[in-house]
Amino acid sequence: MRAWLILYLLCLSPLTYADKLRFSLHKLTSDKPGPTMLVIGGIQGDEPGGFTAASMLVTNYKIKSGNVWVVPNLNFASIIRRSRGIYGDMNRKFRRLAENDPEYAEVQKIKKIILDQDVDIILNLHDGSGFYRKKYINKLYNPRRWGQSIIIDQEKIQHKQFGHLNAIASFVQESINKQLKNSDKFFYVKNTRTNKGNPEMEKSLTYFAIRHHKPAFAVEASKNFLTHERTYYHLLAVEGFMHKLGIGFERDFKMTRRSVAHQIGSNLQISLYDNRINLDVANSRRVLNYIPLKKHADIEYKKSNPLLAIIDHPHGLKVRYGNRFVTSLRPQYFEYDDSLQSLQLEIDGRKKTVNIGDRIHVDKSFRVLADRDYRVNVIGFSRPGLKNENQLLVRRKHIQSRFSVDRGRKVFRVELYRGERFSGMILVDFSKQQKTGAARKMFSNEITSSRL
Repeated sequence: MRAWLILYLLCLSPLTYADKLRFSLHKLTSDKPGPTMLVIGGIQGDEPGGFTAASMLVTNYKIKSGNVWVVPNLNFASIIRRSRGIYGDMNRKFRRLAENDPEYAEVQKIKKIILDQDVDIILNLHDGSGFYRKKYINKLYNPRRWGQSIIIDQEKIQHKQFGHLNAIASFVQESINKQLKNSDKFFYVKNTRTNKGNPEMEKSLTYFAIRHHKPAFAVEASKNFLTHERTYYHLLAVEGFMHKLGIGFERDFKMTRRSVAHQIGSNLQISLYDNRINLDVANSRRVLNYIPLKKHADIEYKKSNPLLAIIDHPHGLKVRYGNRFVTSLRPQYFEYDDSLQSLQLEIDGRKKTVNIGDRIHVDKSFRVLADRDYRVNVIGFSRPGLKNENQLLVRRKHIQSRFSVDRGRKVFRVELYRGERFSGMILVDFSKQQKTGAARKMFSNEITSSRL
């Protein structure tokens, strides 16, 4: 992650399955004044285009003027389970909601954010069925469909800057369609006329905002597209709104479907227990065995993407990226020793000081030069009668491929212990691309704590 992100986790130390997956608020701020746009994804957990686009705002964009606040994972538990809503449709809980509803606390929190005096405009990102058209064309293209539309609840509201909802939505519609060659994929403005008597839409998040004089829009990408295509259309829409509001931004990829597809899931890293263990799970094996976790403690981790989560499972832990399975962690429990922050390695004949948690590029060989108090275990290395690989020269051919952490069989764990206590891990990378220390630089300050 980038240092310019200001990230806030809204709830720590959860106890139940759903409570582990509280949504997070990410504030992308700039030094130049301007409006603040709140972007929400994942209110319905079976709409990956919306929550993936929102997460990419957090990981791939820099705001140059104005501000963008992002909640990419509003209904996180439902996202993980690929469910529209494990406790019912959250987007129908903004008119009335009983206090004993399992999502009552989360709905109250997002309402508070929506009503924050700094928030000027709200976008709620959805994936919708088919293709909205004002006139009936066929079963896929007609007024009852929602896909490829910008939703407004009414034409305008009382607001000093952004009250003309239809005009703003029409600007964004035109902005998107100028970038599309195929008119079958065009966006159109859909006015639900909620204030004229639409009992279902009266319960929605956007109409809650409207009733409190906050300009709000929903963006619907068609479910007829693959996830990366939906994400692409959502980002076109979000950028259209930013242009209209005068919010300046930069992104680190080209706005093409192929580039968006490449970015999705490309940087997935987790860091456990203050960088004692760093794992790049984007290309990891389906199962990582004997991960040394802290005994008698909650698992605490940082993550490079707000859609990442570590979930309890009968056979260990599952790492999820939104609704996608990434890998399984099968733990082995230890007391932890926090005394070791760095150590010396001899890498291809040159000595270098590295930090615990780093990923080190090696061309031919490495040697750990730890103090005598520490035992070194190169996972996958074995020599009869040898219980400590400290000071030992290790080459790639000495390590069994099946013990790699990655599918490419290039990255291996080196663990350090002090007595029976786990002191930390580094990764040695035998691939050609330089990645030394990369893991440390990619994490936000968002920390998630889960009780095992």
